[in-house]
Amino acid sequence: MKFLTATDRYIARLVIVPMLSVFAIAASLLVLDKMLKLFDFVATEGGPVSVVFKMLANLLPEYASLAIPLGLMLGILFAFRKLATSSELDVMRAVGLSYTRLLRVPYIFAIVLAAVNLLIVGYLQPLSRYYYEQLQFELRSGALGASIKVGEFNSLQDKTALRVDSSRDEGRDLRGIFARIVTEKGQTLVVSAREGRFFANRENPDTVILRLTDGQIVQEGKGINSPRVLSFASHDLPIDLPKIEQFRQRGNEDREYFLPELLKIGWNDKYSEQMRNESRASLNYRLVEVVMMVLLPLLAVALAVPPKRSTSSLGVFLSIVMVVAYHKVNQYGQDVASLGRIDPTLALWGPFLLFAALIVWMYWRLAYVPGGQPIGALERGFAKLAGAVGKLFAQRHERATPAASEAETTGAV
Repeated sequence: MKFLTATDRYIARLVIVPMLSVFAIAASLLVLDKMLKLFDFVATEGGPVSVVFKMLANLLPEYASLAIPLGLMLGILFAFRKLATSSELDVMRAVGLSYTRLLRVPYIFAIVLAAVNLLIVGYLQPLSRYYYEQLQFELRSGALGASIKVGEFNSLQDKTALRVDSSRDEGRDLRGIFARIVTEKGQTLVVSAREGRFFANRENPDTVILRLTDGQIVQEGKGINSPRVLSFASHDLPIDLPKIEQFRQRGNEDREYFLPELLKIGWNDKYSEQMRNESRASLNYRLVEVVMMVLLPLLAVALAVPPKRSTSSLGVFLSIVMVVAYHKVNQYGQDVASLGRIDPTLALWGPFLLFAALIVWMYWRLAYVPGGQPIGALERGFAKLAGAVGKLFAQRHERATPAASEAETTGAV
């Protein structure tokens, strides 16, 4: 007997298309929301545009850890909702296929994706988070190139003040340049130029050459009785690069540790109490997020099957609200446990047990109680609310109609 029957393959096709679609849409929305903020941040710091896409790539594992469970649950929910609304589910139940049997393929997806998510939150996410912080540091420190902010005075090595009106070619081609330089002899050079361009200095890698075009130099200071003015067509101005500090080692934050490292730190007395609390909170948070994926097929099926003679989409709305709300509760539990105010096991596994009990009850009522419908009461309440709102709008329309008719009659007279 084959492990996967024709029915299983049919359910797999129904699940995989919406699952991948939801995953792509959720990840894209999260990335687009962050992209706008990163473009503004990189433009403010004067970095190249390519850094934005590198930073977004390092955020993908973090977004995937939320998009994967959401895609899994909605993929299963849409598949079983289609089966229920088209009466195919009734036919399958009539030939002896229980809900538990029909969940064979969804659980294959759930186990595989839970393993992938464990790899992401255990290893890929800490690395990507560290590289993201490193890019932020290099962008702020100028390690990604000369960080020239347009329209502001930029201080370089406390000896040069540089201001530009506009920049092109990722900051290498500058327009409307004003510079004030203090030399080692105490003299001051005030330089203005129509445009300039950065070039590498092969003789001294600690400096760059700013080649200025069409400008003037005003020199004054010690030993100069009156300011000297020099006009030039082209002038090379050496600028010292700021000394770049080395970025810290990985692991200064609990989110950058691998799972084995969190286990080692969380129960080792040689580390501070705060560090142990943060490590245990991070470890429990990652594990509880992965374990919850095993219960998502049960939740999806319980919310996918609407009451008879109903096509309401209330279950889809509830599923998204429940998963996102549970994710936020876990984040709050991690923050509180990191401060040492509550035990991490209670803060994170307590909500998990309550949520798991609710899911199991909903599935049991649907699968084993004759005529049971876990969201039947909510469906009826939602229908009554929709009916009341419809009546309210109808009454307002009826009141407005006579008034409009009377106004038309008066106007005709």
